Amino acid sequence: MTKLLIKLFIKDADNTENSTVRARYGILSGAVGIACNLLLTVAKFLIGTLTNSIAITADAVNNLSDAGSSAVTLFSFKAANRPADDEHPFGHGRLEYIAALGVAFLILMMGFELVRSSIDKILHPEALAFSVPALIVLILSIGVKIWMALFNRSLGKRIDSPAVGAVVMDSVSDTAATTVSMIALILSKFTSLPLDGYMGIVVALFIFYTGIQIVRDTVGSLLGQAPDPKLVKELESEILSFDGVVGVHDLIVHNYGPNRIFASAHAEVPSNEDIMKSHDTIDLIEREIKKKFHIDMVIHMDPIVVDDEHINRLRMQIVEIIRGVDPCFTIHDFRMVEGPTHTNLIFDLVVPHNCKMKKSDIYQRVNALINELGLQYYPVITIEHSFVNETGLES
Repeated sequence: MTKLLIKLFIKDADNTENSTVRARYGILSGAVGIACNLLLTVAKFLIGTLTNSIAITADAVNNLSDAGSSAVTLFSFKAANRPADDEHPFGHGRLEYIAALGVAFLILMMGFELVRSSIDKILHPEALAFSVPALIVLILSIGVKIWMALFNRSLGKRIDSPAVGAVVMDSVSDTAATTVSMIALILSKFTSLPLDGYMGIVVALFIFYTGIQIVRDTVGSLLGQAPDPKLVKELESEILSFDGVVGVHDLIVHNYGPNRIFASAHAEVPSNEDIMKSHDTIDLIEREIKKKFHIDMVIHMDPIVVDDEHINRLRMQIVEIIRGVDPCFTIHDFRMVEGPTHTNLIFDLVVPHNCKMKKSDIYQRVNALINELGLQYYPVITIEHSFVNETGLES
């Protein structure tokens, strides 16, 4: 069924890097979600009213909210596919993250409402009427939700969408919730205890868990989380694969939504190389990264001395000193400026975000160790943090 729907409604379905194709996947997900959830809402509301079941009725309202969530997903994909403009030069791709967050808030609101209704049912219990039609509707509902979860999981994997991923989690939660409602209905045939209310609270817990998970997964993208270390390594390897590049650092990756990534980096080039040749290499790297990774990359060129044995020896000594302080510390942009009375050793020192040492303590310790090389050496250190995962580029 999933392959058939994709074939019918998505042209050039394999070209998921294309923003228009990607938007069609999201619209298909939203449209199918609206249709399925509206049918389930009507069926459950009728059965819940006939059987006097708060759990089934609440499940119907939950399906109605799911239809609203699917509508949010549908419109978010249409809006996110809008081209960049003067007010939003990086595009509108982050609307997908906002949509996923909106779905999470709708889920949490339904959880709070279900807790309230369930507590009222426990305090003021009413007889729950078992019926075969109700049982059949719930079983069919579970089947539909399982299919929706698998359907959206397939679509979400194709386009790596947080909004579709939120719909998958919502469908899984609904499957568990409906299963609990079905158990309450079956047990009502054997006991007069207000299981309906207690089961409603269990359903609410599933809903809360789903909503919180979606919020946690989405907020990271909106705040600007570190890029995937695998991507960092691939970008580093790509830049270093070009002749004339001897180092790379200060990589920054900005994610403005799926398939909308912008990045910058500093590439170290030999200072004795022709500047026009190095500039041409940098331009070539930027074009190749755009072609291969679909990332808009801006690279700053840092010339460094590579053919001076004295500087190279000092650089390696400084590297060993830094690693002795902490193996996770790295340096870049090492330069030496000699004067009549002292020699400045200028470099940037990269420390992890989770480093417990204060910057002042790091500076004093490194300074003392460098002085052991000779009092004529005066370190000029800029201490900074990396903008990528510490297991990624900086090593």
